[in-house]
Amino acid sequence: MNVVQLRTFVTVVERGSFSDAAKALEISQPAVTMQIQSLESALGTTLLDRRYRRVDLTEAGRTLLPHARAILEQLDGARNEIASLSGNVSGRLVISASTTPGDYVVPRLLGGFTAEYPEVSVCIEVHDTSEVVDAIEAGRAHLGISGAVMKGARVKSEQFGTDDLALICPPTSPLAARAKVALSSLSEEPWVQREQGSGTRQVAESVLAGSGIDPQELRVVVELGSGEAVVSAVEGGLGVAIVSRRVAEKAIALGAVAQVDAVGFPVERPLYVVLPKGTPTRAAEAFRAYLMRESR
Repeated sequence: MNVVQLRTFVTVVERGSFSDAAKALEISQPAVTMQIQSLESALGTTLLDRRYRRVDLTEAGRTLLPHARAILEQLDGARNEIASLSGNVSGRLVISASTTPGDYVVPRLLGGFTAEYPEVSVCIEVHDTSEVVDAIEAGRAHLGISGAVMKGARVKSEQFGTDDLALICPPTSPLAARAKVALSSLSEEPWVQREQGSGTRQVAESVLAGSGIDPQELRVVVELGSGEAVVSAVEGGLGVAIVSRRVAEKAIALGAVAQVDAVGFPVERPLYVVLPKGTPTRAAEAFRAYLMRESR
């Protein structure tokens, strides 16, 4: 039994399949199978019940899982403590960020961070909020940035800043000229939404529910995978939408879309830095501290 086998086992469990684990670990699917078979052979028992398109833990697998996670967290912590003895912050920092902070917040902060820590190389991967959490849990990213907290996630989330959500409509819509529009009056409007798993959508649906609108009963004409696509759809006259003010500000300034004067808007939502439950890398901790300092 070795660390590679344990990490492969935990990744298969967390990703739910051998193929997804192979992608996460950046190895072939046969290599994943070989590592699991070697681990089961070393322990003399079956850990995973392989069914059609799914993987279930056996009783032995459920017993091993918390121990495997604890071992991996302790090893990662040991590596970080040893690295800290040098006093230098260096290495690769993979940041998994949800769409709005990944496109509009993090890139603007990187210049100052890399000037302060020139030996750190940074890679930003942009996903929706649920995928950000998955990346941190699976160890594919060292640090995450999101606009919402996922309940039940095995990560640590800490607020570092805020983002404003605005309600927008086509400039030709009667809503553009109205003052103090109540959200409850928009239940019959055509809506443009972000995709499931988006932090913006999660917060928007919470705001709508607080105004007495069931998000499941909205007349949604299209769901899109980015804030820019949502703004473009509203510009094209498809409907109204709730988006980050950062994403829509240029279109609003140009008159391509209109910001609705809605009661309670703009809505301020928190932005979070997401870290693994275990000890973060020194580069991840340095970036977390930098975010906290720069957002004051």
